[in-house]
Amino acid sequence: MTRPALAAAILVAASASTPAAAALPDPVRAMIEAAIASDDKQDVAAIVKIAKAINPDDHAEIDALMADFNARQVKAAAEALREKQQAGFFENWKGQGEIGGFRSTGNTRNLGLSGGLKLVKDAVKWRLNIKARADYERNAGSTTRDQLSATIEPNYKFDESFYAYGLAQFERDRFQGFSARYTLSGGLGYELVKTKDIRLAIKAGPAFRTTNFTGGGSKSSLAALAGLDFDWKISDHLKFSQDAGGTYASDAQGFSSAVVVIDSDNTSLTATSALDAKLLGSLSARLSYTIEHETNPPAGRIKTDTLSRATLVYDF
Repeated sequence: MTRPALAAAILVAASASTPAAAALPDPVRAMIEAAIASDDKQDVAAIVKIAKAINPDDHAEIDALMADFNARQVKAAAEALREKQQAGFFENWKGQGEIGGFRSTGNTRNLGLSGGLKLVKDAVKWRLNIKARADYERNAGSTTRDQLSATIEPNYKFDESFYAYGLAQFERDRFQGFSARYTLSGGLGYELVKTKDIRLAIKAGPAFRTTNFTGGGSKSSLAALAGLDFDWKISDHLKFSQDAGGTYASDAQGFSSAVVVIDSDNTSLTATSALDAKLLGSLSARLSYTIEHETNPPAGRIKTDTLSRATLVYDF
């Protein structure tokens, strides 16, 4: 039941209740217990506030219900913490598998196949993120996109919001000019907003990159990495996310779908927006849109590429 519906039910119950001196009316108690059963602190607080306003002589009974709810919350949090502390490295992993198709515009206008994998291990003082993605495309019998990226990112938590990160990333995109690119970075991150429905996190730090070019030769550069992660749970069945990351280097070359590169001659930007809709159980449908932009691309290359993906996502 939604919060407005619960509030309306309490008001109706109050209008038909016995005098204030009597015990808390059963319908009002039922509404409070329904809110408690939802395990949503905001809903419980809202319903309890209304219940106290319309039943001023029953505060003690309402407070007793709240005390029981708070005690259960504390106990559940302690049990969850103990499970995290006792879990082995191969326990309590969560992840997503993704597969589908994409349409590209810009330097190519074709359809292709896309796949991805994400794994997360969230412990008490540390967190480990593993991501991989591949996009493959053919046009007129020739391969026009063969892009691969894989990232490992360990985090150390100073507290609930502040953390240190390390990052190791491999990328390959021969059609954008490099057969391999390696990025190492470390720095600090902070979760600016962290609620049940919204999460906004940023991170930044120095980086080192080595690029092997398809035409031969390689280049290494010192850089700085910056990233942003935004997730919004619109409803139980709908979620929006916005991810953008950046690596800023004085002499970097190349471009990939996961980073931003800025130097004195060129700026490259990548940003991905996604909308997930629950289908059945752990299965969701995802529509995502990626923009890849370079202000000064190589001769003959269009400045902006886009990838529109339609995929199925399985949570495990």
